[in-house]
Amino acid sequence: MSARNIARIGLMLTLAIVLAAAEQTLPPIPFFPPGVKAGFSHIVIMYCVFYMGKGQAVLLAVLKSVFVLLTRGPMAAMLSFSGGMLSLSVLILLIILIPNISCVAAGVAGAVTHNAGQLAVYSLMVRVNMLFFYLPALILSGIAAGALTGTLLDKTAPLLNKIGRDSPI
Repeated sequence: MSARNIARIGLMLTLAIVLAAAEQTLPPIPFFPPGVKAGFSHIVIMYCVFYMGKGQAVLLAVLKSVFVLLTRGPMAAMLSFSGGMLSLSVLILLIILIPNISCVAAGVAGAVTHNAGQLAVYSLMVRVNMLFFYLPALILSGIAAGALTGTLLDKTAPLLNKIGRDSPI
């Protein structure tokens, strides 16, 4: 991996962390289930898949989960990793099957599968199957959040494309 790619991954990881931290300061989203967020840091992961490459997106998702481990502990890291990897796997598969998939469709698929992956792992960890009654609410909130993050990616991709391109690295 070149120095330029390492620097871009570092910048993308920083951007994902800043977006996640900023999102933590926002009030709960009305009509969303408790604990559900828009997932703004997923914009950066989707950007990496679309514009930087699948391998770099996987690396970024793993690094993001390591950061969660260091800052919020093993349970949060396990949920971040499981939701992130399932979401990323589905996103990569969709891009392979539908090369011209829209950012909004990718965002919706990613958000819904992220929620499902986290719910499945959390249910296994606490051994409570009743949590799956929460799934319909998570699907609906995932559709809304994914549409929002996909739209934001569509609008911000030209700006993100400039990161690293104009730098002297």
